[in-house]
Amino acid sequence: MTERIVVVGAALLDGGRLLAARRSAPPELAGRWELPGGKVEPGERPEAALVRELREELGVEAEAVERVPGNWPLRTPYELRVWTARLRPGSPDPQPLEDHDELRWLTPAEIWDVPWLDQDVPAVRETLARLGTGPVQDAPRE
Repeated sequence: MTERIVVVGAALLDGGRLLAARRSAPPELAGRWELPGGKVEPGERPEAALVRELREELGVEAEAVERVPGNWPLRTPYELRVWTARLRPGSPDPQPLEDHDELRWLTPAEIWDVPWLDQDVPAVRETLARLGTGPVQDAPRE
């Protein structure tokens, strides 16, 4: 059995809004939206990887808050795990620095206005359920 490599995703929240990042690379993912994040390095705690990835990808100082229940398979051997996160006081605004060309803060009503990567849809759905924002429309069916 192949060892799973954890990819951390950040459900970065601000005033009830969720940050979505549009991929610019690789070509097969470009134009689709995701939760920002990346691979956990050997010996690194997932929460530390999340903070590092947000600094590298978005230029922000953030902190992991709470693990969102669930593990979502990506292409072998990767597995997505998501944490809610928040910007630290004094952090600059997020900028698309690596692998992204646009960022959007989405309210719960706007969440499905962007074409999420298929593997991020269940994680986004679970994040919304944890926000306690009341009834939220489900992802559109393909």
